[in-house]
Amino acid sequence: MINKERLARTFIRLCETDSPSRHEGRMAALVDELLAPLSPDSRFEDDSASQTGSECGNLFFRFSGELEREPLFFNCHLDTVEPGTGVKVVRKDDLFTSLGETILGSDDKSGIAALIEALAIIRENNLPHISMEYVFTTCEEIGLLGSKALNPEHITAKQGYALDSSGFGRVITGAPAANLLTITLKGMAAHAGLHPEWGINAITLAAQALARVPSGRIDQETTVNFGTIQGGAASNIVAEQVRIIGEVRSHSPEKLQKLTAQIETIFTETISQWRDPAGEARGIPELDFQIRPDFPAMRLSNNDPVIQTVRKAAHDMNMELQFEIAGGGSDANIFNGNGLQTAIIATGMTHIHSTDEQVTLQDMTDLTRLLLALMT
Repeated sequence: MINKERLARTFIRLCETDSPSRHEGRMAALVDELLAPLSPDSRFEDDSASQTGSECGNLFFRFSGELEREPLFFNCHLDTVEPGTGVKVVRKDDLFTSLGETILGSDDKSGIAALIEALAIIRENNLPHISMEYVFTTCEEIGLLGSKALNPEHITAKQGYALDSSGFGRVITGAPAANLLTITLKGMAAHAGLHPEWGINAITLAAQALARVPSGRIDQETTVNFGTIQGGAASNIVAEQVRIIGEVRSHSPEKLQKLTAQIETIFTETISQWRDPAGEARGIPELDFQIRPDFPAMRLSNNDPVIQTVRKAAHDMNMELQFEIAGGGSDANIFNGNGLQTAIIATGMTHIHSTDEQVTLQDMTDLTRLLLALMT
């Protein structure tokens, strides 16, 4: 029943509508245009833009159904990573890529295209379906900002699926929690040639601390990364300040807190153990160590209704699914943290967040089949 060429056209149109984070306005308008003929019972846009800085808020579409089954919601995000401006899609047979100068945008427009096609099939064939909601979030790629600003009471269904993972035939049942670290080391500026003794080099302090802290994969549940470092003014000035942005992720709340505390202790010791070798420094070093919980962990069991539902849908259509634990964070982390049981369904996209990103029409077709099974 699936119109593969219509699905392909929808996908290309979505990808070629630019929607970098905070610039999702055109994408929101296109989703409105594509869903309006499919008779949503209601359409709602929240006021999250005041918090996220996006051109639009999160979008909610509700569709009343005839089937007496538990309602479901389906989630995709509207935004893409950069370089995502001026996307031109290249189709070779059933493989979609970009021209190579930008990302493709299958993250997350492959999911959006499948949702639109599934609903089109339902309307064309007058298929009875469950009551359901489509939830489109903004600013997912820059910290899940749209879902964090979303009022969970705007979603009436208590369980659903985020269509947002690479590969196909994968259902993500667990993902880690994360702490975002913002570490500022303050030294003392001085002329590096005339009076280096007067200064305290913040870059040196940062290097000493970073050489001691754990980094990379700590164990199968836990990772640490320091992603950016900025500091210093010029080669002839003792660096006065360094700012480091990092993160700790773990599926274990205990490990997350223990490792975060360990990193803070090492930076604190580095500052407290500083000594002035010449006795001429014009101050003492300082540390500002800020910890912000970025997103909560998600962990679903085989007995959870949201897992049983997708397992049965796949079984009924002879589709094999793999249920896996992942290392990334998504809107599903936020939804689960708000009491909305949410599993992640892979959409077929690969090489995401790169100019080599690609997806096949067959994977998007099979995703649409799975969505139809869940809906009908």
